[in-house]
Amino acid sequence: MEDQFVSKKVYEEKKAPSVNGFLMLFVTIVIIAASVAAIVVGSMMLYNEQTVAGGLLLGAGIVVLCLSCFIFPGFKVLGPNEALVLTLFGNYYGTLKSEGFYYVNPFCTAVNPTVSVFSSGLSQIANTGRVSTGSTGSTLSKKVSLKAMTLDNNQQKVNDELGNPIIIGTVVIWQVVNPVKAVFNVQNYKTFLSIQCDSIVRNTARCYPYDTCESGDEKSLRGSSQEVADIMKQELQEKVSIAGLKILEVRIANLSYAPEIASAMLQRQQAAAIIDARQKIVDGAVSMVEMALTKLNENNIVELDEERKAAMVSNLLVVLCGNKDAQPIVNSGSIY
Repeated sequence: MEDQFVSKKVYEEKKAPSVNGFLMLFVTIVIIAASVAAIVVGSMMLYNEQTVAGGLLLGAGIVVLCLSCFIFPGFKVLGPNEALVLTLFGNYYGTLKSEGFYYVNPFCTAVNPTVSVFSSGLSQIANTGRVSTGSTGSTLSKKVSLKAMTLDNNQQKVNDELGNPIIIGTVVIWQVVNPVKAVFNVQNYKTFLSIQCDSIVRNTARCYPYDTCESGDEKSLRGSSQEVADIMKQELQEKVSIAGLKILEVRIANLSYAPEIASAMLQRQQAAAIIDARQKIVDGAVSMVEMALTKLNENNIVELDEERKAAMVSNLLVVLCGNKDAQPIVNSGSIY
């Protein structure tokens, strides 16, 4: 299934050829200083009517000074947990992943498809309300962040296994582990992750009821939230592996019935709770009545015929199962 998403040409991650940035910066300063000196000396020679040598020296200084401007785009600075995917004239050149100061081919271009979305208009992401990352860097940077980031998807209305409309929202902790796949295999890996997360949440919610039935044996979205989140994590990881992403954790952040059935489901839950409570009260009352009759018979405190036993059982059940305290009536005469 993954082959249909992967591009025809598979790019293997490789380290971009580079040199120490500080060394190249020193060389660049020397070149600029030499070109400036050549321009000054050439001007002085022209002033002293040494036209040939002065003209050559002045021209060479100007040309070198102008060409030195093309050196500066090759300087790259990487911070911790950052990567830079470089292309040279449309071909993959290499990747820088270690922090430091580097110098690469000045004609190399950094690639990050998510930057075009931000630079063309931050409102595009603001309107979707889907992607929320932990990165606070410049939106114009072409660096690919390798830090753990958070995807907070919008709450969405789906149907559970029983067809009940529910509101569910998830939070995904993820990070880029292969920046080459993230850049070249999908159009925008952040949008790709968000859409795949929506799809996984919908498909998973359809497979489980919101709450368990009376038997309580099957899994549910509310009662087995951790198991359901682990299932979503595994399925989401399979979908986004082609983009070089790793899913660290999936959590169900919001789970509730849709507003149109929330009140009815609340009444249902209240009724179920009342029934369970009454059942426990009746079970306890019956056991207490049984214990009372057994103790009376064993100790020969009083002998009761079947009619009196039935009356005693009825009175005890009324007392034990009633919502209000019973008001006893004292009989000072014979029990008969």
